[in-house]
Amino acid sequence: MASPDISITSLMLCFLLLAIPLAISYRIKLHISRKTIDAVTRMTVQLVLVGIFLTYVFDLNNGILNLAWVIGMVIIASYTTIGNVELKMEKLFFPVILSFTAANISVLLYFNEFVLDLGNLLEARYLIPIGGMILGNSLRGNIVGMGEFYEDIRRNENRYLYTLSLGASRYEALMPYIRKCLRSALKPTLANIATAGLVFLPGMMTGQILGGASPMLAIKYQISIMIALYVSTCMSTVFSIFSTIHTTFDEYGLVKKEIYRDKGKKKEKGKKRPHYT
Repeated sequence: MASPDISITSLMLCFLLLAIPLAISYRIKLHISRKTIDAVTRMTVQLVLVGIFLTYVFDLNNGILNLAWVIGMVIIASYTTIGNVELKMEKLFFPVILSFTAANISVLLYFNEFVLDLGNLLEARYLIPIGGMILGNSLRGNIVGMGEFYEDIRRNENRYLYTLSLGASRYEALMPYIRKCLRSALKPTLANIATAGLVFLPGMMTGQILGGASPMLAIKYQISIMIALYVSTCMSTVFSIFSTIHTTFDEYGLVKKEIYRDKGKKKEKGKKRPHYT
């Protein structure tokens, strides 16, 4: 049984639900109404355009084009990650792209080959949606992990330098911060894995059931994809941190101050100094 169609009228009725958070925001002055409208508008436009484009991509099913689409998603995910952790793009963009590519595409191809047993690893109908799920989860993990790692190093600089002064190598001094940020990056995915089925029905399983698949087939798909999400998030976060260390720390083990995009200092520069007479 195919999933029921959602008409334009029904979709508009769904948009009406947004009146609830908008009313709450207005009533208690959350000041997120504009952000909510902007986010929903961007999401709608982006997904409609992607839907139109994917229709042609699926019809063509050209392996090179499909892989190029996934690489494009990797580049956007890398750009978004760095932009959200307040670090300078030019210093980290290349190592983060390499980390995302190595971790996520290797897990994606392994998944298609050994789990789904596809004849064509670059089949558009599997490569792009599954790649999107894997990249989306890695994106969230990397934003949390990299953000916490570099913020902790900055906040605890004296403690880190003290550890170096005691004779620790750079990696020995950094290891407590690496462990902490990896736990934070993986915690949401682990929580989802631990509560899947009891607290919520995950997206892939729900989509398969709505598409007419049997519950047991949907469960097998969901177990497989959640393991793939966890592995890719772990790999990409580890790769991103270790690959960026080479460009963000000098030969003495000191973090380079120029990697940070310090908004606070920019604001201070824009303020006029008080004039005393």
